[in-house]
Amino acid sequence: MQTDIWVAIVIAALGTYALRAVPLVWTQRHFNRRKGGNNEAHLPMWLSVLGPLMIAAMLGTSLIPKVPTEASWLATVVGSLVTALMWRKFRTLGLPVLVGVLAFGLALVVFT
Repeated sequence: MQTDIWVAIVIAALGTYALRAVPLVWTQRHFNRRKGGNNEAHLPMWLSVLGPLMIAAMLGTSLIPKVPTEASWLATVVGSLVTALMWRKFRTLGLPVLVGVLAFGLALVVFT
């Protein structure tokens, strides 16, 4: 690969890491400051509102198939239903996402 592609990959990786690390470090420092003053530490109100909104926005954009065909829409519905059912049963994040992605892929192969 060319050098400029590797530079772009490294910049994207560092940006992705920063998007996750900066809020974590900020929240930990916020909690530690509150603990030092014997105050009860709470998540900031803006974080409790923006967090679910950002997750809903990502969900909305990821549910629309890249190529809107009948097969892709059916596979999206199957994957979403399987993910929701698995989450309802296990109440975790990893296993439902894994099984939902597998169901989406299998449904896409079957319906195509």
